[in-house]
Amino acid sequence: MRRFPTIYSTLMRENAKAFLYGMGMSDDDIAKPQIAIAHTGGGMSPCNMNLGAQAGDAAEGVRAAGGYPHETPVVSVSDGLTMAHPGMRFSLISRELIADSVEATMRAHCWDGLISIGGCDKNLPGLMMGLVRVNAPGAFLHGGATRPGQVRGREVSALDAFETVGRMIAGEADRAELEEYQRHAIPGPGACAGQFTANTMGMVSEALGLSPVGVSMVPATDPARVQIMHDAARHVVAAIEGNGPLPRDIVTRTAIENACAIVAATGGSTNAALHIPAIAHEAGIDFGIEDAARVFQRTPLIGNLSPGGAYLATHVNAIGGTPVILKELIAGGYVDGTTLTMTGQTLAEAVADAAPPDGEVIRPLSNPIAPTGGVVVLTGNLCPKGALLKVAGLPSLTFRGRARVFDGEAAAQHAVETRTYAEGDVLVVRGEGPKGAPGMKEMLGITALLYGQGMGAKTALLTDGRFSGASRGMCIGYASPEAAIGGPISLVEDGDIIAIDAHPEVASITLEVDDATLARRRAAHGTPTMPRHGGLLEKYAASVQGAERGAVTHSGAVDTSGDLD
Repeated sequence: MRRFPTIYSTLMRENAKAFLYGMGMSDDDIAKPQIAIAHTGGGMSPCNMNLGAQAGDAAEGVRAAGGYPHETPVVSVSDGLTMAHPGMRFSLISRELIADSVEATMRAHCWDGLISIGGCDKNLPGLMMGLVRVNAPGAFLHGGATRPGQVRGREVSALDAFETVGRMIAGEADRAELEEYQRHAIPGPGACAGQFTANTMGMVSEALGLSPVGVSMVPATDPARVQIMHDAARHVVAAIEGNGPLPRDIVTRTAIENACAIVAATGGSTNAALHIPAIAHEAGIDFGIEDAARVFQRTPLIGNLSPGGAYLATHVNAIGGTPVILKELIAGGYVDGTTLTMTGQTLAEAVADAAPPDGEVIRPLSNPIAPTGGVVVLTGNLCPKGALLKVAGLPSLTFRGRARVFDGEAAAQHAVETRTYAEGDVLVVRGEGPKGAPGMKEMLGITALLYGQGMGAKTALLTDGRFSGASRGMCIGYASPEAAIGGPISLVEDGDIIAIDAHPEVASITLEVDDATLARRRAAHGTPTMPRHGGLLEKYAASVQGAERGAVTHSGAVDTSGDLD
C-alpha cells in the first residue's frame, strides 16, 4: 500500500490517535486508507448547493471500498453573484485559495487519497490544481450542470437573463420579461447549463484523465450521480492499495494538449486558456497561451454548443457525453488516446465504447462547423504576449475601429448602460488584469448588455481582464502584458485605430500608432505604481504572475514527498 507519512507513525505522533478516537473511529478505521473529500458545497449558489450531498455519496463509496472518508469543505466564490461589481475581484483569487486549501488539508493531515468535487467556474480548476500539486492518488469530479430552464416554450440558460437586461436598455424587453427569465433560467442545483467555464472545465477534467470519463455532462440532480461517486471512490481506494497512477503521471504535456483540443472542438470558454496553463504549472510543465494557440488552430470545431451554438450540457449528456467527443477526436488524430486516466486505463480504452457523434449536437469530423477551433489567441504590438477571443458563432473574424478607452470596468459599464458609445468603437477596458484589478474581473455584464442592445457584432471589446464563458461577440480578453505593469494597452488613447484579424492564419491585434508616438506616451506615463489594498487582494497582487502563464501565484511543482517524514 502506498501511504503518505502518517500522523501517528512514531511515538511522538501517537497523540493524534486521541483525536481520531474522538471522532468515533475504531482501530480498524484508523488502519484503513484515509480519504479526504474536498468539495465546494454550500449555500452560496446553485452551482454549489448540492455538492455536499454528492460528497456524502462519495463518502459512502469510500466506506464500501474499504477506506475511511474525511469531508473537508473548501471556500468557493460564485461568479454569478459577483458579476458587474467589485466582488468579482475575488473570483479568480478563489481558484488559488481552493488549491491552497487542498494542499493544506492534504499535507497537514497526511490523508492517503483525495476525491474533489466542484461545480462552479473557479472551483473546478482550483480543485484540479490542488490535486496535481499534492500528487496523491485521487479523482476530480464535476458536480454537474443545472437542467435548462423553460421560458415561452424554449429552453434557456442564465445567459438569457443577462442579455435580457441589455434588451431592456435597448427598449426591446420590459421588466416583466426580465423577471420571467430571472425566475426560470436556472431551475435548480448545478452549474450554468451552456458550454461556459464550468462545463468546459468539466470536459477538460475528462480529457486530462483526472476524472472518470462520461461524468461531467451528467446533470447535477441526476440520480446516476450516486453511482458515479461510488465508482470514483472505489478507484481511488484501489489506486492507494494497488499503486495506481498519480496525478503527475496523468497530467503530461500530451494530456494538457488533449485538454486544449476539447476546448477548441467544443467552442469552450476562453477562461480555459487561463486555467489549463495553471494546471500544467502544478505538474511542472511550462505551458502558456501561445502553446494553447497551436492546439486551438489545429483542432476543428465540432460542438454546436451555447453560447456560440445551440445546445447545452444536458443535450451532450443525452447523446453520450464527453466520451463521444473524445473518441471522435482520437479517431481523427486531434487527441492522443495513449495518455493515462485516473482509473489506470488509457484515454482511448476509457472511451472505446462511446457512441459516434449524433450530427447535430456534436458533428463528425467529416462535417465540422469550422476547420479550426472555437478559441483564437491574438498577438501583435497591442498584446505581444497574447489575448484570447472566442470565435465560435462570430459572424465576422475581422474588425477595425476607433478606441474608446476606459480605466476600469465601472466606467465602461456606465457608458454601455447609457449608450454613450458608437457603432464601430473598440471599447478598451484596462486596469482589470491580475495585478491591476487585482483579481482579473470578468465582464459578462458588459458583453451581455452589448449583445442585448444588438451591438455585439457592431463593436469590439478589449480588456486585460477576463470574460465569462457565457460571453459572446468580438470580446478580446486576457490582454498581456496588462496595463498595471506597463503593457501596451496602457498606452492606448481615445481615437486610436485598432485592427483585429481573428483568422487563424493571421490571429493579430494591432494598434495603428507608430513606435515613436508610443515611446513618447510611455515616457510620459512613467513607472506604474501599485495601490495598497490590504488583506487578500494585496497578497494576491504581490504574488500573481501574468495571464499568459495562467495567472499563477507560486514558482511551480516541487517534490514534497519527504517533507513530513
